[in-house]
Amino acid sequence: MERALLVTVDLGKEREWTAFERSAELAELAGSAGAKVMREEIVKRDGPSPAFFIGSGKAEEIAAICADEHIDIVIFNNDLSGSQQKNLEDVIRAKVIDRTQLILDIFARRAHSSEGKIQVELAQLMYLLPRLTGKGIHLSRLGGGIGTRGPGEQKLEVDRRRIRTRIARLKDELESLRKRRDMMRKKRERFSLLTIAIIGYTNVGKSTLLNALTDSEVVVQDKLFSTLDPTIRKFILPNKQKVLFVDTVGFLVHLPHHLIEAFKATLEEVVDADLVLHVVDISHPKAKEQAEAVYKVLEEIGALDKRTITALNKIDKIAEHSIIDRAKAYFDGAVAISALKKEGFGGLIDRILYYIKEFVGTLKINIPQSDTRMLNLIYDNGLVTKREYVGEDVYIEAELPTQVKEMVEKAYAK
Repeated sequence: MERALLVTVDLGKEREWTAFERSAELAELAGSAGAKVMREEIVKRDGPSPAFFIGSGKAEEIAAICADEHIDIVIFNNDLSGSQQKNLEDVIRAKVIDRTQLILDIFARRAHSSEGKIQVELAQLMYLLPRLTGKGIHLSRLGGGIGTRGPGEQKLEVDRRRIRTRIARLKDELESLRKRRDMMRKKRERFSLLTIAIIGYTNVGKSTLLNALTDSEVVVQDKLFSTLDPTIRKFILPNKQKVLFVDTVGFLVHLPHHLIEAFKATLEEVVDADLVLHVVDISHPKAKEQAEAVYKVLEEIGALDKRTITALNKIDKIAEHSIIDRAKAYFDGAVAISALKKEGFGGLIDRILYYIKEFVGTLKINIPQSDTRMLNLIYDNGLVTKREYVGEDVYIEAELPTQVKEMVEKAYAK
């Protein structure tokens, strides 16, 4: 386990998050990447130093600390240029990475599907490209995060042309995957499967909620970005309508643009979802700010106006009910739940049923009793409210997904 020193530079521009709060989140990120945080430094400056970001004097001070405490890696909470990173390493004599590089390293650890790996590699290369300044920065530097992961293990010296070629190839592969997703969505639409995208800040309990609702076994860890690849699970509502819950990658304040750009193929699941379920960790002191970070990502991917249900999670950690009441007042129409304790699910399901009413219609029809295929289709996909036998026919009244209703009506249209 690498021993890490964290550096957060306070430039006085961040209004919503204090330097201490930003440093605390960086410590969580470092822990998620497998580092042992030995020390946190907060540096106040009016502006970044062109050569060292923190100035040569502070760089020398950190170098002394690293030597005394046997620090392996210094992680900056701010983005560094390629020359700043190299200059700092020359002085500190330890590995130096920035916040974006740390997040990329975590994503490289979490990606298991072929799509996830492609997206991570694309983000890494887009991060690296502007840093190829002829100062000895290699593609292998992307393996220089907490671990030794990334596409850079194959070659050390890579020029811009070869990286651009690789980026173009990866984008082509993602485009093919996007087309395949489109086909899958059309197939879901044909079978009237509505999609509910579960979104939220990283580590708010999205996977725990998915497991609790659908009796799944998605891996849950108390780490940032514990799940990266999207997970889809089927769920049957009380009206027998089938829906698909899609657990998406967690968001983060100042989520690097490279990641949003690279993960657009996955984030399209949110854009194309019929409904968005926004999970908020109500027990977190920065719950409102975390929610704002989510809204900013939604705006960037064009999904800010999606119909959204807000689920205030982790109420089991709240001792004072007034905190929940204030949160409900702030998040208009929110539902309070505990994914861990499976509390408040009745209200959540009722809210989902309310929002999907427009996708459901009432069927009133006579069907021959011998047409068991059509009868099974109705019973499997809807809620039968009335059934009467009329001669050789059966009169059915049922609440059905609109597409199934239209399919049945079309089959018996005169």
